[in-house]
Amino acid sequence: MNAIINKGTHSAQTVRSAYILLNCDEGQFSQKVTHEQISQVLKIGMRTIDRVKKRFIEDGLEAALERRPTQRTYEKKVDGDLEAKLVSLCCSEPPEGYSRWSVRLLADKLIELQYVDSISYVTVHKTLKKMNLSLGR
Repeated sequence: MNAIINKGTHSAQTVRSAYILLNCDEGQFSQKVTHEQISQVLKIGMRTIDRVKKRFIEDGLEAALERRPTQRTYEKKVDGDLEAKLVSLCCSEPPEGYSRWSVRLLADKLIELQYVDSISYVTVHKTLKKMNLSLGR
């Protein structure tokens, strides 16, 4: 762990976790440092110290130092069918009072036509960008 702190490039979380574990060490060559002192020096909460120690005990050193991969799964709102409907909507005439479609107008129209329950204009923009379409052309 001294190698992590003293040399090389490591993420801030890895270095912070290494400092926490080194300061929590109660071996014969280390000084006793309280959790309060660690939290004040590293400017972290007491709960962070507890979580790092728990991961070290349960999963080992490598797991305590590195970030856990995300367990969250994301559902894609835009599939091929919705992409086709979006393209056809882009190619149609814009609403009255507008000279061309905007991504916000497209998102609102997709909801209005009940193609989706909700969709962000950012998602519409990313989909158009992925398909190499531009509303400016």
